[in-house]
Amino acid sequence: EILVPFAPETSASGVRDTGFYKSVWYRRTIRLARRPGLRLLLHFAAVDYETTVWFNGDIVATHEGGYTPFFADVTDSLAPQDEQTIIVEARDDPHDLAKPRGKQDWQLEPHSIWYPRTSGIWQTAWLEWVPETRLTRLNWTSSLERWEIGLEATIEGPRSDELVLDVRLQSGATVLAADRYAVIRGEVHRRIALSDPGIDDYRNELLWAPSTPTLIQAHLQLIDAAGHAIDSVASYCALRAISIQGDRVLLNGRPYPLRMVLDQGYWPETGMTAPSSRALRLDVELAKAMGFNGVRKHQKIEDPRYLYWADTLGLLIWEEMPSAYRFTRRSVNRLTREWIAAVKRDFSHPCIMAWVPFNESWGVPDLPDSPAQRHYVQALYHLTKTLDPTRPVIGNDGWESVATDVIGIHDYDHDPERIGERYGTEERLPRLFKRERPGGRLLMLGPQGQSDQPLMLTEFGGIAFSPNERHAWGYSKVESAEILAERYGRLLSAVRSLGLLAGFCYTQFADTYQEANGLLYADRRPKFPLEQIVLATRGPEVREQPVEWEWRERLMEAQRLQYLVPSEDYKTHEHR
Repeated sequence: EILVPFAPETSASGVRDTGFYKSVWYRRTIRLARRPGLRLLLHFAAVDYETTVWFNGDIVATHEGGYTPFFADVTDSLAPQDEQTIIVEARDDPHDLAKPRGKQDWQLEPHSIWYPRTSGIWQTAWLEWVPETRLTRLNWTSSLERWEIGLEATIEGPRSDELVLDVRLQSGATVLAADRYAVIRGEVHRRIALSDPGIDDYRNELLWAPSTPTLIQAHLQLIDAAGHAIDSVASYCALRAISIQGDRVLLNGRPYPLRMVLDQGYWPETGMTAPSSRALRLDVELAKAMGFNGVRKHQKIEDPRYLYWADTLGLLIWEEMPSAYRFTRRSVNRLTREWIAAVKRDFSHPCIMAWVPFNESWGVPDLPDSPAQRHYVQALYHLTKTLDPTRPVIGNDGWESVATDVIGIHDYDHDPERIGERYGTEERLPRLFKRERPGGRLLMLGPQGQSDQPLMLTEFGGIAFSPNERHAWGYSKVESAEILAERYGRLLSAVRSLGLLAGFCYTQFADTYQEANGLLYADRRPKFPLEQIVLATRGPEVREQPVEWEWRERLMEAQRLQYLVPSEDYKTHEHR
């Protein structure tokens, strides 16, 4: 027996087998009767890596990719006796380095910066009854210049061309738009103009930002020729714009210094799967409580419920594709296909501000000498800009940039004075690009931009402290929480003062297995008080939403104890 959706490598699954297996099998029998006029969909949010699904003996779905969702219409395979059998095979060769695997180790035991493997079903699986003709996809965009919301809706079913789509947008009690649009060839494409409130004070109330995460609630109904609603969907969107202007990143038309933290997205007992839906909210709350306005989700396409809480509570996200570690025709096809699916899945989340298809030349190890690998990075950069022209793209974060909107630098020098000297003045830029090699690599390949693009330290710090782990790993180590607090404060003070930088991303949010360089322990306990962390992160000059620290500390402790134990949520169908 296994408790889905925890991977068999985790203790929460009830299996806890971390050996090498090339495939895992699941079988479940349920009682379910057919419902006239409705179709039954079987959804999988994420299964690692190649999946085949049988429903009552019929193959109903095949899928490749460990981080993106898929579904099957199983209506025609329903058994008349109401007893239905679902079988899933997930093939996941632990030694295959040509597939997108992120931080999953190919060795038996986790080493260095790689972690235990994740096999099989690791996100929610559920059944859903839907109308025969239904809304199947929504894309939201926004334009501050035109003060409008863009809507793309896809409708499937036998009557899709006889329908109209009723759309209602609302902010709090205020109705912003209410209209109906004809469905043409199963689609609706509309730019919904809003009434411009004029003065900035009123405009700003509608704009989404981490400090004011205003969401516009949307209610959509499919209406047939007789005026009956045959399907309805609740959704949301937001008015916000991310752009690049010279060497600055702009949010809603204003320079916005980014204070980000790198987050691997693992939990001690449950691996890449959150122990509960509340745990996902807690991680967003903790990032904000530590003074960060953004998170770089590292080598993982995160559960969309995390993105929901980032949208709702206000946290910017860099979404990064899990790397493959070989450059082959097969790895190119696999990663490109899954990256397209990831961008498609998360396109409408206002929290996502940047796409990162590559990290540190992983999967393209010969970029300086291989034109084919450079073309690959450039191609994915331009493909991503084609799929989503509204957000910056960082083609290869860390070094060896060949196509990027932001120059991301990984520099784990622990000396604040050397960091300040290296990135302190514009006069240092020629040396930085031609002579300095953080990580031993050139920052740029070819004649691209340089000083007229935003510069960010997108990995730095990595200070390890773990009192109970003799072999804990980090980029540098300290012997006490007090020294960690002092070192973090000095390093962040130096980085925040660097006028050349458009922002930073500290390594890292929480300890992850043997990697002990988190500001939090793996169970999300702060290593030193949150009040000290936020002061160092934001600086005394930054004034944002106030935090009652005594109350916040108690809240975080109560949440940590409640949310980080694998919960009954999965047994009580909270996850459908």
